[in-house]
Amino acid sequence: MTADEIAKKHRALLMKIVHHALEKGAVPSINLPSFPEELTAPGATFVTLEKQGRLRGCIGSLQAHQPLVQDLAQNAYRAGFKDPRFPPITAEELPDITSSISILSPPSQMLFQDEQDLLAQLVPDVDGLILQDGNRRATFLPQVWEQLPDPKQFLGHLKHKAGLAEDHWSPTLTAHRYHVVKVA
Repeated sequence: MTADEIAKKHRALLMKIVHHALEKGAVPSINLPSFPEELTAPGATFVTLEKQGRLRGCIGSLQAHQPLVQDLAQNAYRAGFKDPRFPPITAEELPDITSSISILSPPSQMLFQDEQDLLAQLVPDVDGLILQDGNRRATFLPQVWEQLPDPKQFLGHLKHKAGLAEDHWSPTLTAHRYHVVKVA
């Protein structure tokens, strides 16, 4: 089953897992045999939380390393209570929190000669990007293109997020692209 099919068929169940994690303030226990097979296969997810249209938490996995429903439960909890950029969500905030789930494709390494070549290969509104140089690494989901529609600006902000200068370039810089299916 494709990520699109999973998103359509299991949207309500996946959102219920996220809401349960936020309401309980804990990672929900997942009884894997009770879930459909497509949700127990390895999967990588991101959970994004917003409050009044502003980011309130966003945490996820870049590689599938555990069952999709387990990954989702952990990332929902972490987005609400462990994102180091924000204080933990309070019970009073819950009615104002909206959540979205992204199911990620496996990342694929990009081959490029220089920054211009990398920029030319990026597909706005489609590509998520993982940028790494040495021990500095950061990612932007494809949704970030909404705020940063220019590829040079997108790449510059991603470098900054990784702790690099916006004009940083190095022969050891690597980039991986991925795509997402938004569940909600």
